[in-house]
Amino acid sequence: MPQGQPTVVPDDGLTTRQRRNRALVMVHTGVGKGKSTAAFGMALRAWNQGWPIGVFQFVKSAKWKVGEENALKALGETGKGGTVTWNKMGEGWSWIQRDPKDGEPSHEDKAREGWEQVKRDLAEERYKFYVLDEFAYLLHWGWIDTAEVVEVLRNRPGQQHVVITGRNAPAELCAFADLVTDMSKVKHPMDAGQKGQRGIEW
Repeated sequence: MPQGQPTVVPDDGLTTRQRRNRALVMVHTGVGKGKSTAAFGMALRAWNQGWPIGVFQFVKSAKWKVGEENALKALGETGKGGTVTWNKMGEGWSWIQRDPKDGEPSHEDKAREGWEQVKRDLAEERYKFYVLDEFAYLLHWGWIDTAEVVEVLRNRPGQQHVVITGRNAPAELCAFADLVTDMSKVKHPMDAGQKGQRGIEW
């Protein structure tokens, strides 16, 4: 099994094993396609390790059925790897802000409610691997305070890995995270007027 070698070994008092097994905060941002896809690929690895997985989708509609949801749920039910819990915490696409009906909570309220659930789960160490899908949008819009998110993640107990996806991840979050990938776009079918298609976008 190939293993990367670090270029720097910090003088932090940790053993190689302790440093290697630190729980990570990871951010997938940028305008390119594949941020969520990469996060769900990591969730497959977590499932294979037998880790309990919590997926929290923050802007995709509950009506939108993505292929990763069906696949990970099916794997979670096999009993061969980790369990998978899928939570849809928002409504509507990030670029289509639908107005809520009278008496319904706002999109911002729903997002905040979702974040409060994540905070409870982190405090209880409910999962070992969290996917906070499209969560960076909420920080960028100011719906959830980035400083609060960083503080909660910094103080989370146990061995809980967290991956956050979405464009425009705030600089404060990126500075705190252990791994940040900025996905750029070179070409995309939409540039030629082609809409998303089955098996590629969902």
